[in-house]
Amino acid sequence: MKFTMSVAMTPLDQLTELARTAEECGFTSIALPDSLFYSEHVSAEYPYTPDGTRMWDAETPWVDPLIAAAAMGAVTTRLRFYTSVLKLGPRNPVLLARQLASVASMTGDRFGLGLGLGWAPEEFEWCGAPYAKRGARVDEMIEILRLVLGGGMVEYHGKFFDFDKLQISPAPAKPVPFYVGGHTEPALKRAARVGDGWASAMMGIAELRETIDRLGELRASYDRADEPFEIQAVCVDRFGVDGYREQAEVGVTDAIVVPWVFDGHGFDAPLEAKLDSIRKFAADVIEKV
Repeated sequence: MKFTMSVAMTPLDQLTELARTAEECGFTSIALPDSLFYSEHVSAEYPYTPDGTRMWDAETPWVDPLIAAAAMGAVTTRLRFYTSVLKLGPRNPVLLARQLASVASMTGDRFGLGLGLGWAPEEFEWCGAPYAKRGARVDEMIEILRLVLGGGMVEYHGKFFDFDKLQISPAPAKPVPFYVGGHTEPALKRAARVGDGWASAMMGIAELRETIDRLGELRASYDRADEPFEIQAVCVDRFGVDGYREQAEVGVTDAIVVPWVFDGHGFDAPLEAKLDSIRKFAADVIEKV
C-alpha cells in the first residue's frame, strides 16, 4: 500500500517543509485540495458532511493546488503530487491544459490530476461556466485535456467546446494520470470508463468495500478490468497497522492521511508539531504495513 499525505487547509508557509519531510519519511504523494473561493452563501449543500455544512470558513487558507505542486516539487526529487480533487466544471479546459502541462514539466512528471465536477453552483456561475449539464461538459473537458496534453497539433469540435488546430509546448513527457472523484453512480461510471483511478472523500470501510466492488463491476463492463487502476481513499474508521492492512484487503491502493490529526493537532498547528507527527506515523505505520 502507498501512503499519501493531505495538506488540506494548511498554512502556506508550511508546505515546502512538510513536503521535504514527507519524502524523507516514505510517503509516496501529497494530496492537494481545491477550492476556488469562499462564497458567503451557497445554494447547494456540501456533499461530504452529514449535515451539508462546509468544514472551513472564509479565512481558511486554500492555495491553488497547481502552484503548490510546483513549489513543493522544487524542493523534492521523488515525491508525487495530485489534486484531491480539482473542480473541473468551473474551469476552461484549454487554459487548464496549459497549466497542467506546465506543472507536470516543472515537477519532472510527478503530477497526477484528481478531478471532480464541483458541487457549488456559485463557483460555476461566477467563473463563467454554466452549472446545467455539468456532467456532459466535464466529459468533453476530460477528452480535451487528454488530447492537448498528448502533445502535437490538435483540434476539437464537440457540443460544448470547439477549437481549431493548436499546440501547447512543452507537453508532459509522460501521460498525466487522471483520478476521478465522486461517490455517485455517474461519477463511478466516469472513473471506470476514463479514469486511471478513483478518489474517495471521507468513507467508512463498509462503504469503501461496496464502492470498490461496484467500480470493479463497472470497469469490467467497459473491458478495463485488467488495466492498472488506483484506489485513493480517505477511510474514517480503520487506522493503525491492522486498519491499513484491512483497507488494502478491500482494494485500497493509496491511503490518504493527515498525520497530525491523529495526534490531536489542528490544521493550523505549528510546523514542528506536524513534522513530529509525520515522523511518528512513518515509524508506527508506513515502515510496518
